[in-house]
Amino acid sequence: MSKLSKLNASNPKVWVVIGVGLAGVLILAEVQRRRMKANSSIKEDFGAFTERFELLPFPQPPPPAARLPLSGLTFAINDNIDVKGYVTGYGSADWKRTHEAAGKTAIVVTIMLRSGATCAGKTVMDELGFGILGENKNYGTPTNPIKPSHIPGGSSSGSAVAVAAQLIDFALGSDTIGGIRVPASFCGIFGFRPSHGAVSSIGVLPNSQSLDTVGCLASDPSVLHRVGHVLLQLNPLEPKKTRRIIIADDVFQLSKVPMLKTVHIVSKITGKLSGYQAPKHMNFEQYITSNVSSLKIFCDDLTNQQNGISTLKALSSAMLLLQRYEFKTNHEEWIKSVKPKLGPDVSSRVWAAVNTVQENVKSLYKVRMEMRAALQSLLKDDGILVIPTVADPPLKLKSRGLPAESRDRMHALLSIANMSGGCQVAIPLGKHDESPISVSFIASHGADKFLLDTILDMYSSLQEEVNIVSTSSPLPDTNGSMDAAELLKEKGNAAYKGKQWNKAVSYYTEAIKLNEKNATYYSNRAMAYLELGCFQQAEEDCTKAISLDKKNVKTYLRRGRAKESLFYYREALQGQPVTITSLLLDMIHIFTFSVLTPFIFYPCQNLPALKTI
Repeated sequence: MSKLSKLNASNPKVWVVIGVGLAGVLILAEVQRRRMKANSSIKEDFGAFTERFELLPFPQPPPPAARLPLSGLTFAINDNIDVKGYVTGYGSADWKRTHEAAGKTAIVVTIMLRSGATCAGKTVMDELGFGILGENKNYGTPTNPIKPSHIPGGSSSGSAVAVAAQLIDFALGSDTIGGIRVPASFCGIFGFRPSHGAVSSIGVLPNSQSLDTVGCLASDPSVLHRVGHVLLQLNPLEPKKTRRIIIADDVFQLSKVPMLKTVHIVSKITGKLSGYQAPKHMNFEQYITSNVSSLKIFCDDLTNQQNGISTLKALSSAMLLLQRYEFKTNHEEWIKSVKPKLGPDVSSRVWAAVNTVQENVKSLYKVRMEMRAALQSLLKDDGILVIPTVADPPLKLKSRGLPAESRDRMHALLSIANMSGGCQVAIPLGKHDESPISVSFIASHGADKFLLDTILDMYSSLQEEVNIVSTSSPLPDTNGSMDAAELLKEKGNAAYKGKQWNKAVSYYTEAIKLNEKNATYYSNRAMAYLELGCFQQAEEDCTKAISLDKKNVKTYLRRGRAKESLFYYREALQGQPVTITSLLLDMIHIFTFSVLTPFIFYPCQNLPALKTI
């Protein structure tokens, strides 16, 4: 009798199995129901808004007057920006509970309405503007449309999410130490931090007045350009300047994104566009060390810092101390009396600010003054500094806070514009490992129009190059440790393995342009030339490689093959014998270095030139 025939209704084990099975089905159904409910709520507004309302724009003037510059656009505002008749919540239920409705609308909102835009509501932000993760204990964390399982970044999290999800055309947010640029980078959109003091902050709750700015976020560079011009009330007609692009190579070492996807793209496009000088590369930290002497006391307090960011870490330390000092001055009384319920990340930072006693306040303002002068001296009114916006990809939701090293890298990058008062735009440049890539262009204080015009001028070309790089052969994982030339070499190797000889030659050529002293680049290009039958070019590349590295056995082998092919080619064309002395010399070199380094010995059967002789 089979085991199946023993199962019957009188057997209690059968009912247990059936019960467990039904319970599993019910649990799966409930899980699916909750997922569908969650998805439906995400589709509504991605959790971006604290409240929805509509503020209509001012009337369009009758013809022949031009259309208002922002006519037809919709926008939202951070929950720290006043609207008459609404309580400004500052991202905190306790703040909202203990404050009255605003008596006036913030100037920046009125400017947008006068320019034809429609306000769609207020968005979620980190409590009291004191977070960079985008999480909020009271309203929940807005869903990052690009990576729903990861944080959106803050403090202007809801504004960034609403723009990235295309719920609105642009948003106004605040940026104290990264509140616009961080969520813009994590959500794959543009984020503009204007020069400090360039935009009115009347009607915007303060966090730290020396660092606070009101800026905007947009997914389209032309919208960013239009909104930026209105926000700053700029004169649209100014003479065009020749632009200088300066790439901070040392700062890019902090980023985990391969330089081929950032530095190489910016460098290549800059070299192609008219009106731009050839891009320059610099060690930015050394420049700051030499030109901001007041940082020395902060550098002396740092020990065991990561290589390459000690000065920028000192700059970010001064920035955070300045923020704490001014936040405490603004809000200490309310914090101590109300004791608001805050998320863990924000709570620790708020109470650290309230409990900090800053002794040498003047030194903080001196750093700020010297940093502004240093950036002005470097960039003047025609220079753009290029850096990564952030160093690390967004954290997964419900992670235990940002690791200390990641926070240090982020603050180091953000502190450059914060402490100089310069203007900065975070620019989306595709993806790496499914996370958005963002580089930043920084201009000196007051050069906002120049910066916005540059981005509008360059972005379509940058995006074309991003598409080319993203559709090319994949690179090995380098963890950001390779420079642009090495990454181009790896691209060439990948193309060679795929038998794309011409593409391989192109990549090796680009690598040589960036580094003319690397023998491997010439040797590898010779390898590709050999496959294409370009024996003369292959021989020339091998000769150049040998002049740079006389112990590269592979190069002698390749030159031997090139010379052998040229030997038969010339003999066939000209009917003249060619001396084989050089072939013999290459044989001697191969034998000598193979004996010295037997682990790279190549058998004679792999060398056609040897067999010929």
